[in-house]
Amino acid sequence: MKKQLHKLLIVMFAALLSVSGVLISAQGKAYAASNEPDIDASAAILVEADTGQILYEKNADAVLGIASMTKMMTEYLVLESIKAGKMKWTDEVPISKYSSVISQDRGLSNVPLLEGDKYTVKDLYEAMAIYSANGATIALAEKLGNGSEANFIKLMNDEGKKLGLESYKFVNATGLSNSLLKGMHPKGTKPTDENVMSARATAKLASHLIKDHPEALEISKIPKKVFGKGTHSQTEMANWNWMLPELTFEYKGVDGLKTGHTDFAGYCFTGTAVKNGVRYITVIMSGKKNGKPEMNARFTQTAKLLDYGFDNFKMKEVIPANTTIKGHKTLAVAKGKEDSVAIKTSKPLKVLLKKGEEDKYQVKFDADSKLVDKNGHLMAPFKKGQEVGKAALVAKDNTTADNLYGTDQKAVQVPVVTTKGVEKANWFALSMQSIGGFFSDVWTSASDNVKAWF
Repeated sequence: MKKQLHKLLIVMFAALLSVSGVLISAQGKAYAASNEPDIDASAAILVEADTGQILYEKNADAVLGIASMTKMMTEYLVLESIKAGKMKWTDEVPISKYSSVISQDRGLSNVPLLEGDKYTVKDLYEAMAIYSANGATIALAEKLGNGSEANFIKLMNDEGKKLGLESYKFVNATGLSNSLLKGMHPKGTKPTDENVMSARATAKLASHLIKDHPEALEISKIPKKVFGKGTHSQTEMANWNWMLPELTFEYKGVDGLKTGHTDFAGYCFTGTAVKNGVRYITVIMSGKKNGKPEMNARFTQTAKLLDYGFDNFKMKEVIPANTTIKGHKTLAVAKGKEDSVAIKTSKPLKVLLKKGEEDKYQVKFDADSKLVDKNGHLMAPFKKGQEVGKAALVAKDNTTADNLYGTDQKAVQVPVVTTKGVEKANWFALSMQSIGGFFSDVWTSASDNVKAWF
């Protein structure tokens, strides 16, 4: 009797597991049936960096404190200035009283700077990106803002608009609460002001930073470095990103990007990692452990996001470059010396797909409405290699997937071009085409009438 009861309990337990949809992976990790991670944070997002595909989000549009993740915008503007030739890595930056006073506060993340001293842009940038040094960040902001952090804040907010960020506000260059700036907060801001942004906007900023300036990762991935070696400013800098190699929460492939913490924002982290040619961007805002803010939770929650991305998705080349699209090998031509032209993809169409769901999508071709007539015929003349539309991967059920740069799955698309040029037909040929079209219409009409008689 006891054995039968024992077997019954086992069967009931197995059935319960099946109904609840809990699966155990080869690594022994438990996931819900959807495999989506349970992220303990106020907001979070997981994005494939190249295409902007969003694989996971939680409260992604909630406007929250970002603390020192703010420095990604400061980094972006410094790198933009260098790229434009307005500033060099070797340029010297004078230290103001403001940046010096803030830098001496070791209760904040800092390397000590003395008023009147000069440091190179490279030295200060590394202190900012590796050690989140606040005084160094202010010095760079004043350099770019013609001596004023207030001027730099305008640059930050204007750049945010250019980059298409939404739900954001910058009130200082560092991400510190204005109340921590010892009464020297930027002119035009309030002592109670905070930098805020959504997880979606934060991920978009990170995406622009590493796409437009990949050299940023060469610095953000440095785990340890000495600042001002041999000077009174000498400081051992250990990167606050503890997911880097050699550090506490090391995660293979992580090479950036920026941590943050204030009482207002909680513990935050924008991370990025690459494996097998796929790069992800993650954002954790106010990471928690068992529902309570916890310093290391931003890293453990980030690891969950990265595990989900790397374990459950793969990059698939749906169409190689220089390939015709099924059902769209040619495009009809209007007013040309030829009736049609072959078209092909100019680049490979690569899309990140969830494993086992590849058959849920199909390739769709959309011609450029500006180049075709009302019948969908490409207007001649045009040259070889003329882009005539886009090929995109879309869901067969017409559902759309969220994307960092829009809400349509079509954001993952490649150009389709002509394989040859077609000249415009001369007036005689066009006239004959017109006459031919007229008689064709007449014949079709007459044929329809005859059929109607019978």
